[in-house]
Amino acid sequence: MPPEPDAGREPVTAYVALGANLGDAQGAVVAAMRQLDNLPHTRVSGRSSLYRTAPVDSGGPDYINAVAGISTRLSAPDLLRSLQQLELAAGRERPYRNAPRTLDLDLLLYGDGRIDSPLLTLPHPRMTERAFVLVPLAEIAPGRVPPEALAAVARQRIERIERAG
Repeated sequence: MPPEPDAGREPVTAYVALGANLGDAQGAVVAAMRQLDNLPHTRVSGRSSLYRTAPVDSGGPDYINAVAGISTRLSAPDLLRSLQQLELAAGRERPYRNAPRTLDLDLLLYGDGRIDSPLLTLPHPRMTERAFVLVPLAEIAPGRVPPEALAAVARQRIERIERAG
């Protein structure tokens, strides 16, 4: 049996933002954190607390947000495809830009990689504008979030609702 294509790749530390604001949003985020651990060649290495935040550039109910750190041998495009499959399995629809969602998974960082393609931009282009990304990311990877970035989003409402555990 031939080896799987990513089996020989060195593991990369990546960070994924998780969010939801439709249905059982908290349950969807917690379930997605568990499902990340089931992706091929991927293990969750850190989980932030859960946070409640107001929608940014969209409407609908408040979001439940978190960030997970993962160690993966998947390439960045393969990881993105896997994240999109998890969104679809959770009932994610994209009727219009920034629509409310049952699950949103954004690849924030993939090691120190930089990608600028029609499918994927890394680091995530808007992550530094959003407290719902920076606060949970700083919780599990403080070295990845400069203090001035946190200061720039300090006026955005974010409330920790459940500690990591």
